[in-house]
Amino acid sequence: MKLRSLILVALFAAITSVLAQVSIPVPFSPVPLTGQTFAVFLAGAILGSKLGAMSMVVYLLLGAIGLPVFAQAKAGIGVLIGHTGGYLFGFVVGAYILGKIVENSKGAGYGRMLTGMVASLVIAYTLGAIQLALVLGWPMEKAVMLGVIPFIPLDGLKIILAAGVAISVRRSLLAAGLLPESSARA
Repeated sequence: MKLRSLILVALFAAITSVLAQVSIPVPFSPVPLTGQTFAVFLAGAILGSKLGAMSMVVYLLLGAIGLPVFAQAKAGIGVLIGHTGGYLFGFVVGAYILGKIVENSKGAGYGRMLTGMVASLVIAYTLGAIQLALVLGWPMEKAVMLGVIPFIPLDGLKIILAAGVAISVRRSLLAAGLLPESSARA
């Protein structure tokens, strides 16, 4: 892997860490509102499947080793196996799928970005709700009602904003030759 790719992976892991601290506790849910999904959308859309997913893996590893990078400055393996860990693992898969959708298109326009980001979010929601239900002993319906439904409006807004940002940044990085060839197909 080239140094430039490593730098991009580290940069997006850092962006995710910072946006995770934009965290608002929700009184009726054990899941906070965070900026993490915005970072996941940018990572997958800008870096592509492999580097986008790798940036999320680095983010999870930083938290797993004890750096306070998760929402509300939390850290450790306990977070990954806890009630919000499924969302975190969903970020890896979601960034990968989003990147694949963007890479497999000509031009990676706004519609393609939106489609990929919605798919990414559905993956994070699905894995998050499953782990939330398992860890808290809830029925799946309760996990969806408290761990997914309340977050859809704000996450929809994040998708709209992230798609616009990602298209602009991606085009600029591609024009400057700063994205790897695998990402340049889009």
